[in-house]
Amino acid sequence: MPTSDSAVLRLVASAFAAIPIGFGINAFVRPDHALSFFEFEVPTSPAERNLVNSLMVIYGARDIFMGVALFSALLFGHPKSVGWIMIATSAVAYVDGFVCWTHGRGEWNHWGYAPILTVIGTLFLGLFDRR
Repeated sequence: MPTSDSAVLRLVASAFAAIPIGFGINAFVRPDHALSFFEFEVPTSPAERNLVNSLMVIYGARDIFMGVALFSALLFGHPKSVGWIMIATSAVAYVDGFVCWTHGRGEWNHWGYAPILTVIGTLFLGLFDRR
């Protein structure tokens, strides 16, 4: 059986699909806690706090979308669609890490798992399938 059709790989991908959904829900319910993943300071002024809380809703919606897109591809799509969505999700993690890096800290909270998503995505693309 090709690696891209592996049940274990699909199970691992399902776990990585559930994680951003959890992060997204957390951003809706506990925006200050979600902000801590970026190691940014929680704003103290009411105007800044309202802005950050609004941005956390956007962040939460983005994360939930990524997880739902992955689950949809896993349930109804082709392995290559799972692979490309997984790679796109890893790109989001790389960008999140880059933003943290430009602020001086927190980048490894994102860069630590981004390569794992990239590898899982390439496995779904069939790049390591035996011919």
